[in-house]
Amino acid sequence: MAEQLAVSDTMHAYVRGVSLREDPILAGLRAFTAQLPAGTAMQVSAEEGQLLALLVRLTGAANVLEIGTFTGYSTLCMARALPDKGRLTTCDITDRWPGIAAEYWREAGVEDRIESRIGDARQTLDALRREHGAGHFDLVFIDADKASYLHYYEKSLELLRPGGLVVVDNTLFFGRVVDPEAQDADTVAIREFNTFLRDDERVDVSLLPMADGITLARKRSA
Repeated sequence: MAEQLAVSDTMHAYVRGVSLREDPILAGLRAFTAQLPAGTAMQVSAEEGQLLALLVRLTGAANVLEIGTFTGYSTLCMARALPDKGRLTTCDITDRWPGIAAEYWREAGVEDRIESRIGDARQTLDALRREHGAGHFDLVFIDADKASYLHYYEKSLELLRPGGLVVVDNTLFFGRVVDPEAQDADTVAIREFNTFLRDDERVDVSLLPMADGITLARKRSA
């Protein structure tokens, strides 16, 4: 049986060359974001954005929740994949980044599918539960402050329908999860989160060694 393939720069370029379908709007947003402080590190890769769009289509998601907007690349990818009358709710702690994103959402013609909520995500998730009740969303994408991942995950499960999908970014956290010297709060939080998901019988789970680590967790039926 083949082992995990090491991905060299050459292999990465090949994969992009034969699979990536990034149009000028997405490429423009990615290029703009790369100029921002820590922009490259904080933005999802083009391949991950394409995967998110595919997951929206595969799950038939009509209601998507995103925790952590940044400049809206992942938002745009998922919003484009929604069916007619589909809706994406994205939340961020500041309006600085969604303000940048909105220009690209308008250019792509999906602004009317996206609702941006600004403020503490904990409060936003509580408000969404009051407004929509449990099981409203079909897919949730978590890509926000790492120390709060477990809290976001628990709230996401409440908001997610049975059979729905939680997608969690950065679950390998720049490779720091396997570095015993890395004991900063974010790395420790990701390690604890990964262990928790492995043992959570409420979901089917897979951690993909792609990009910075992407975990898929499908909510089982009660």
